[in-house]
Amino acid sequence: MRNLLVAQSGGPTSAINATLAGIVMYAQISEKVDRILGAVNGIEGVLEERFLDLGSRIRNAEELQYLCQTPAAALGSCRMKLSGEEQMEKIVGILKQNEISWFVYIGGNDSMDTVAQLSAYCVEKHIEGLSVMGAPKTIDNDLMGTDHCPGFGSAAKYIGITFAELERDCHVYDKKAVTIVEVMGRNAGWLTAASALSRVNGGNGPDLIYLCEAPLSTERFLQDIRRELGRKDAVLVAVSEGVKTPDGKYLSESVQANAEDGFGHAYIAGAARILEELVRKKIGCKARAIELNLMQRCAAHIRSSTDISESRMLGMKAAEAAVAGYSGKMSSIIRLSDEPYEVRYGLTEISRVANLEKKVPDDWMNAEKNDVNEKMMAYLRPLILGEGGVVYRNGIPAQMVLY
Repeated sequence: MRNLLVAQSGGPTSAINATLAGIVMYAQISEKVDRILGAVNGIEGVLEERFLDLGSRIRNAEELQYLCQTPAAALGSCRMKLSGEEQMEKIVGILKQNEISWFVYIGGNDSMDTVAQLSAYCVEKHIEGLSVMGAPKTIDNDLMGTDHCPGFGSAAKYIGITFAELERDCHVYDKKAVTIVEVMGRNAGWLTAASALSRVNGGNGPDLIYLCEAPLSTERFLQDIRRELGRKDAVLVAVSEGVKTPDGKYLSESVQANAEDGFGHAYIAGAARILEELVRKKIGCKARAIELNLMQRCAAHIRSSTDISESRMLGMKAAEAAVAGYSGKMSSIIRLSDEPYEVRYGLTEISRVANLEKKVPDDWMNAEKNDVNEKMMAYLRPLILGEGGVVYRNGIPAQMVLY
């Protein structure tokens, strides 16, 4: 038999299951694939041989639709870094034992590192009959080798809508107040930039946008706030959770313990709370900090249909490439034009993706580095288009549970 294995890794999104659906769809129509298996909890599940028969669990087009509108990772996830040749030898042995010819791993930066290591090991050891492919995923939009990442468009749509609603709420009172909203993004400010989408229908949106690509001094921040308060009663601020001070430290470090994840990344959050306290002490007006937290990545009810469609296509592209014998690559999006919006799907060498980060270009921000400009808006606008047909049951969107 020749089987295809798929797994998911890293932070969940509203679109990662659409990519899974695309892989399943391709496997179901391919005459070369005998069975499609899913590993529960990513590469950890592979090492522990926790496999599901996806062909028996996803039986028709209706269930595929439910999978596409289910947020988070239907196969579960993990944050695990491969550690040495012995571990990779074990993985290859497990894949061979289960007659797996093709392995597609859906994930972000760290997941693509796993694809890179495993595919390079297969080349080095002259292992034949096994293709290892990556399919992109991350709301952070920081993967190299693709115009944008599955999950980002839906998260950006949620953020744009949320800021449009917050902006209206902030202006119902005539007392001076500052609302600071913290948006996900460790080293790349794409999601925070998406707060500017709240302006597309004529709204004011956030008054100030601080991305983690530009250092933020507290003195400059207070100057900006005082200037905006001089013009209006309510000020709305968007700030990346990973915003750094001029000396290169995360602003949130003063309120975070030195905890790290399995990849050595510091846990970061709390930038908005620090800025809230600063406003309260130095300016004296009402201040509120809001952390969007997990809602940014699980709001599938207002997903972007463009995002879901592209995510599904990227899954199909990755599976198709794997079955065709490609290995050590990632399916990717190439943008052909903004207006009309047009893309095509390609393959990127995994060495151009793994352990690299795509950050917001300097010239996509304004000169003061407290907002974004039209270059960013032209990039963002197409990604949030379309609402799609979400199927509801008893007033709540229907979801697919695989295990």
